[in-house]
Amino acid sequence: MSPSDKRRTQILEVLRESEEAVSATSLAKRFSVSRQIIVGDIALLRAAAHEISATPRGYVLQKYKTEQPARTIACCHDDQLLPQELYTVVDNGCGLLDVIVEHPLYGQISGSLQIFSRYDADAFLCKLEKNQANPLCALTGGIHLHTLSCPSQEAYERVLKGLREQGILFEKPDDV
Repeated sequence: MSPSDKRRTQILEVLRESEEAVSATSLAKRFSVSRQIIVGDIALLRAAAHEISATPRGYVLQKYKTEQPARTIACCHDDQLLPQELYTVVDNGCGLLDVIVEHPLYGQISGSLQIFSRYDADAFLCKLEKNQANPLCALTGGIHLHTLSCPSQEAYERVLKGLREQGILFEKPDDV
């Protein structure tokens, strides 16, 4: 086994054992390689059918399939309402798995979120601010989709109601 194959095996083991996302920087330090080498290793592991997601906090290995039904919702808001959107979803018992936008040149673009609590939401918002980055919905005038993990129909309905009340839920007008 080559040193790089051994490192990739060890990266998988770190991800399997971790309860939290693991950043590329921490993996790079652990294995005494550059962050870019880790990014390449992760790409090769994904190509070898390992389900590794890149979240705002780092990499996570899909250890099991979620039993909770996934629901897709459409939202539209400016940057000011982003915290309220995230908090409304997690405070009502659901999780944000991803964000999806429709780009005129590239088609569908998605980003993994894996936000299941206010702690996760705050970490995402902090990273967004620290990197002076724009959310994906900035590419589409605020219109975007989220895939939600919902433990129940009631939790899903609470999220819809909360987002609707804040004017965040993107719905077809009644008169169309």
